[in-house]
Amino acid sequence: MGRVKHFPRPSKPAASDNQEKRKRRSKPGTKAVREIRKFQKDVKLLIPYAPFVRCVKEITNQFSSRVTRWTPEALISLQEAAEDDLIRMFEAGILCAHHARRITLMKKDIELTRRLTGIGRPW
Repeated sequence: MGRVKHFPRPSKPAASDNQEKRKRRSKPGTKAVREIRKFQKDVKLLIPYAPFVRCVKEITNQFSSRVTRWTPEALISLQEAAEDDLIRMFEAGILCAHHARRITLMKKDIELTRRLTGIGRPW
């Protein structure tokens, strides 16, 4: 058997160099809370305008061949109303998840919210 070569270990960097390179880590959830506060302060719409318009026009073409044009004001007001409804539904869903002692929002929370609020009732 041959001899094992030992390579010299690299010297440790100084303490000040180590602190400069290392990023500060924050607690889990801090970034999420920061994003929530940012979006609560913001007044702009969350869904991008162009994909929303395409979706509205696609749905309109499925149900009616007479309505082919939309004014920008009508599309913006429709988007504001849609986002408002979605946000309220997610808020109620989060309350359902908290009631079940969970942090994660699940499909069954949204379904329960829709049943309780009467949105999209099948009957």
